[in-house]
Amino acid sequence: MSEHRAGWTQGLYHLLLWLIALVFFAPVLWIILAAFKSSGDLVSPDFRLFFTPTLENIGKVLASPNFNIRLTMSFVMSIGSVLLAILIAFLAAYSFSRYRPTGTNFIMFLLLSVRMVPAPAVLVPLFLMYSALGWTGSFLGMLFFYVMFSIPFSLWILKGFLDGVSLRYDETALVNGGSRLHAIFKVVLPQVKPGLIAAAIFNLIFVWNEFIFNYILGGQGTTMIPYVFATGLKQGGATDWTFIAALSTIYVLPPIVMIYLFQKYLLVGMTFGTVRGEV
Repeated sequence: MSEHRAGWTQGLYHLLLWLIALVFFAPVLWIILAAFKSSGDLVSPDFRLFFTPTLENIGKVLASPNFNIRLTMSFVMSIGSVLLAILIAFLAAYSFSRYRPTGTNFIMFLLLSVRMVPAPAVLVPLFLMYSALGWTGSFLGMLFFYVMFSIPFSLWILKGFLDGVSLRYDETALVNGGSRLHAIFKVVLPQVKPGLIAAAIFNLIFVWNEFIFNYILGGQGTTMIPYVFATGLKQGGATDWTFIAALSTIYVLPPIVMIYLFQKYLLVGMTFGTVRGEV
């Protein structure tokens, strides 16, 4: 009887989880369905679950000026900046974890505090700095900016993982004739693979969706898809909801696929690394 009751309890718990997940997924489902509706169906006061789908909205987005350039720039800027940030953050996290310089905890707090500051608070100083350096509108300028903003959070995640990797990995590699670089990249790096992927995904999502800095500091050659949302919002003096729905659907698919494929690493990354036992 107790086993039967436990089965019912577990079933109700799973049902509750599914209901919560569906509630949070409902806005995403609505925007995906809206991408295949006609303008009349979309603005109708009655929600229409069954309708005649159309690909006209998707085609209009794909044919819009500079869409391919903006989409390519989103991929290049996101992937390029995150790869550089992960490399730098991993080396810095290794240093903090293994050598523990004086004031490590305070330095880590200062680095993370960069992400605590609201974006508008640093927008003007950054714009003045970029203008003085001549980096406004440049590809490298925007790339370095996203690298700078991706390093602190990556450093925190990776340090948590590296603290959980026993020093015996490093000692074994060095005793057997390996160099320090061999110990770092061939021995220790594979042990923190979940942390690397988790940090990369978190920062990819940030860069992928970032708008305000890209809009102010970037130029015509470095703006990404969020810029298209701002400039293509109005068509003929009215809000073009079909354009927004179709563009949103296209733009949200890569993050959804990425999160689905690497969701287990995201769950591990949220714990900032669990300390493992000694080897």
